[in-house]
Amino acid sequence: MSSGTVISVENLGKTYRVSHQAERQRYVALRDVLADRIKGFSPFRSRRTASRSSTEDFWALKDVSFEVRQGEVVGIIGRNGAGKSTLLKILSRITEPSKGRVRIKGRVASLLEVGTGFHPELTGRENTFLNGAILGMSRAEIKRKFDEIVSFAEVERFLDTAVKHYSSGMYVRLAFAVAAHLEPEILIVDEVLAVGDADFQRKCLGKMQDVANKGRTVLFVSHQLGVLKALCSSGILLKGGKSHYYQRIEPTIQEYLDSFQEAPKAPVRNNPFIESIEIGLNRKGPGHVFFGEALDIVIALRKLTPAQIGINLSIRNQSGRLLALFSTNPHDGVRIPVQREVRLIFTMEFCCFSPGKYFVDIAVTEPAVRIIEELPNAATFEILPKCIGGHWPYEARFGDVFPQHSWHVAVC
Repeated sequence: MSSGTVISVENLGKTYRVSHQAERQRYVALRDVLADRIKGFSPFRSRRTASRSSTEDFWALKDVSFEVRQGEVVGIIGRNGAGKSTLLKILSRITEPSKGRVRIKGRVASLLEVGTGFHPELTGRENTFLNGAILGMSRAEIKRKFDEIVSFAEVERFLDTAVKHYSSGMYVRLAFAVAAHLEPEILIVDEVLAVGDADFQRKCLGKMQDVANKGRTVLFVSHQLGVLKALCSSGILLKGGKSHYYQRIEPTIQEYLDSFQEAPKAPVRNNPFIESIEIGLNRKGPGHVFFGEALDIVIALRKLTPAQIGINLSIRNQSGRLLALFSTNPHDGVRIPVQREVRLIFTMEFCCFSPGKYFVDIAVTEPAVRIIEELPNAATFEILPKCIGGHWPYEARFGDVFPQHSWHVAVC
């Protein structure tokens, strides 16, 4: 390893043996034996059906390589099943790799699961000493930091209560407090922080930032992209068990989000209501619209049943956050005629969302009564940057939304 490198991973791989059973075997219960005896069958004859089983090797990680330098705060991102937890267990020396090599320089503290290293019958006080010892702290070191750990975890009232009576939030508060006060050279944290409340998450993130500011290294797994962007300096994206390392967290997050982007999904074939959806029919071509200009979404409806219907249209960003929901309302004069082919045109006069990619969900409703049919990801579009008022182009870093507004100077 180079002088500034604290973690070096070379061609790392982890495989598991997965069994497949052609036909699930049925266990023999007492009632089956009694029923067989009544029917004249031998109770000792097995009722298990013959089955064929096969196995295959599943690579949770394959050819993963990267280096982490001292003082880096690295965000590890990936879909469920991408191998994030497996990687952390290997780095924490819980699991042995199937191939490759991992070299680590310095003391490691990890928080991978709620209550890891805790004994349910021991009290919070006893588990603090036990967990600290497991993580490599001396008894004198634990005594010196004991009050600080308990204060951070906010479990003073329950310190002498068996942890089996703790809530999951109390578990994770105490476990994180012990791990964070170990003062390790490397701190590894899985997404268990989602268990805590908002105030404790803020404290944990602040503590992790303090650890990083002292020149220590942090590896952080989370699906909270905003937190990763605020806390991490670099990123590792796991896709299909393979790694992609970036020196900056922003392109890591962007590639992760792009992995969810598929070609615009047409409505369900033979859908009884919707024929097609078109977005942004302007000089940039379908699916694109300039920031600040009008956004048109045209929904071609089939000949409808005699029942009155309505349309809900929602817009989500790449993170899946709902930005706006619009509905046709007969009371506002938007009445969709029945038994007619109709082009329903939605117009946003000023496209105020920041440049980026967005998704459109459509729901067909019986107005004010129920949703008849939902079409998630019915279409997607991209907002392109454009200067407003002769100034610099509005970008996502300035905010998610740029509403129409005006300034007035009142002279007193």
